[in-house]
Parts: sequence; structure tokens; C-alpha cells
Amino acid sequence: MTTRPFNKKKILLILPPIILGIVIMGIMKSGKQPPQLSETGEPIRVVRTLQVQKTDFIPIARGYGVVQPAQIWKSIAQVSGRIISMHPRLKDGEIIPKGDVLFQIDPVDYELNLAQAETQLAELDVQLSNTQSSLKIEQRNLALATKEQQRLQKLVKKGSVSQSSADAAERTMLSSTAQVQNLKNNLSLIPSQRKLQLAKVTQAQRDLDNSRVKAPFNLRIASLTIESDQYVTKGQLLFSGDSVDRVEIIAQVSMSSLKNLFFNHPETPRDIQTFSKNISTITGFNPTVNLDMGKGQIANWKAKFLRFNDNVDSQTRTMGVVVEVDNPLQKIIPGKRPPLSKGMFVEVEIAGYPQSDSIVVPRSSIRNASAYTVDAENRLEVRAIQKRYDQGNQSIIKNGLKDGDLLVLTDLIPAVKGMLLKPVKSTEANLPGGE
Repeated sequence: MTTRPFNKKKILLILPPIILGIVIMGIMKSGKQPPQLSETGEPIRVVRTLQVQKTDFIPIARGYGVVQPAQIWKSIAQVSGRIISMHPRLKDGEIIPKGDVLFQIDPVDYELNLAQAETQLAELDVQLSNTQSSLKIEQRNLALATKEQQRLQKLVKKGSVSQSSADAAERTMLSSTAQVQNLKNNLSLIPSQRKLQLAKVTQAQRDLDNSRVKAPFNLRIASLTIESDQYVTKGQLLFSGDSVDRVEIIAQVSMSSLKNLFFNHPETPRDIQTFSKNISTITGFNPTVNLDMGKGQIANWKAKFLRFNDNVDSQTRTMGVVVEVDNPLQKIIPGKRPPLSKGMFVEVEIAGYPQSDSIVVPRSSIRNASAYTVDAENRLEVRAIQKRYDQGNQSIIKNGLKDGDLLVLTDLIPAVKGMLLKPVKSTEANLPGGE
């Protein structure tokens, strides 16, 4: 085995880079600073805050119900007969103005009944006049017969005439007395007979009037069951008419929501009659009817509070609140607000009296009946909170916060009492008291 001769030229090529690296490492090592100890500071948390302010808060309760007419009129035949004419628009869904004639039943029979009743009434008037004249005559006859009887009785005592003549005169007087009494009895019965006959005239006139039916108010026709030339009987249901001037909604509202409307409410009268008579003014309710038209579009109508319903639903714990909307057909906006028609399912939003000096904060800022605030030294303070009630994403505070407190909105995990904070004012527009 042979060994290669040592190559001096290769050694000279390797040594310079090695020497240069050693020199560079020495220079870097000589310029490096030794590690220094840093001072440890207290951590600061940046938090969003809201300054608590007293405000006039309007409580709102919401419920849902179905639109229904304020008045429903059922056309029931009050007389029998054949229908001889009908309104040209007497069809389901048509709107007919107040006072228009809806249909006419053949009036001939009722005109005849009226004429007969009026004739009989006129006969009674003639009978009354004749009886009064006859009574006057008979009263004169009675007076003469009485005088004649008295004269003959005196002559009998003197013996000038016989007793039979006096008895005959007395019989004539008694007969005339009976006749006068009969005429008086007839006169006393005539007022009652006339009153009865007058009632028959009134009934006949009413039947004649009922043969011609007019619209009692502006109404929309529904459930029509008749046609021209049809014979109808008394008591038969012909059709229904819904009022178009006003509609009502019975909204089912939770008892807890209604209760919230009466916090800080003006004192109400204890007299139930006064309360019932002035309930709309006393409650101060300001309802709005909302209809969801889809795609985020809401149609609304201003409404008026009427009354509470007569019972509470034991299962849902809701009470019916009745509101009305006037002239719903005159408040149409094409493409935005349709007619408020029977059967629509709507939301009723009821605003109560403004509750002054209320502390209202975001509901999410209350955690386990506590709220975080920033004290004068920018440190965390934990407050025990007592709510009055919640409404949507807001909480109305009864105790625990006051005007001017700086409320922490940021979730702090962990939340250590006294920790140092850096408050930043929240810019959320929907916060109470915020901008």
C-alpha cells in the first residue's frame, strides 16, 4: 500500500478562512453586552366603557293577534217575500257605502196591511166622534126624563095623576140613564182600541220599511246566500257585512310585559266605573300595529287602545289587549302599506308612559346580578345589581348603579377586583346614553 505525498499547497489554501473566522468570532464576543434584569410593571387591561346616565325610558310590551272588523252586521230577513231588486254590487268582497239600498222585498202585501190598519184607525176616530155626539143627546134626554119623573111624582102625592103614570116616567128616566152609561163605557174603551190600532199601523209601517234594506254603515259583503227573485222567509240569514271604517286586534300580551308599563305610573282612580270609562287616558298606552311583509319590510299603523279582554290565558299567562285602527283602507301606500284586512296576523307594540330618571344599561353588561365599573383610580369595582326588569337587550336598574358611573362593557376573564384598567368610550349607537 502506498501513501500519497503531503501536499503543502492545499494546507495553505485551507488555513486563511479558518483564521479569518476565529478573528471575527473574537470581535463579536468582545462587543456583546451581558444580560440585564428588567423591572416588572402592573398589567393594564383596555376595556370598553359606557357612562351611566339617567334618561326618560319608554317601556314597550309586544303581543300578536289577528285583524277583525270592529263591527259585523248580519242581514236577517225581518219580513217574508220575494226579492224584486238587489244592489248591483251586492257580491262577496264588494264594499257598499252607508245608506245604499241593498235589496228590496216585494212590498205589495205590506202596503195593503198598512192601508187596512190606517182605515181601521180612521174608523175608530169616526166612532169616537159619533159616540160623543150621541152621548150629548142622551144626556139631554136623561135630563128631560128626570124632570118629567120628578114632576109626575109630585102630582101623584097631590092625587092629580095615577101612580102608573109616574112609574112609566121613572122607567123612561132609568132607560135614558142606562143609555148614557153605555155611551160613556164605549167612550172609555175607544182610547185603548185606538192605541191598539195605532200599534198595528206602526207594525204595518215597520214591515213595509223592513222590506227595503239599506246598508247601516260602510260595509264589505261576505257570505252572500241570496239572489234576485228568490223567496226569503222571516228570520233567514241572507249575508254578513264587515265594517271597513274600523278594525280591531285582540293582541295576546304577556302579563310580565304589561306589568312593566305601570312602573312609576301616575296614580289611577280606585273607582272601577271611573277607571273603565277613562281607561284609554288612564293607561296612557300608545299602540302601533306592525305587519311583516317579508324581506325586512315592515308596514305599520297608528292604533288606539280600547280595553282589556275579559280573561287571562292560564297556559300562556297572557292577557288580551284590544286596539283599533281607524279608516284602514284610507291609509294605503302602494308597495309599502297594504289594506289592513280581516284575518291578517300582526304584531301590536304598546308603548306606555315615559319612566323618568331611569337607569338603562345593556343587558349583556349585567353578569350574575353584578356589574363592573371603573372607580376614580381606574380600577375595577364589582357592584351588586338589582334589576327592575329587562326589555329586549336592555336592563332597567333599580339599585346598584347611579348617574355618572363608568360601566365596563368588556368581558373580563378573570375579573379581579381592583385590577388596573384603561377605559375607552364605547361608540355603539344602540347603547342607552351612548351616541
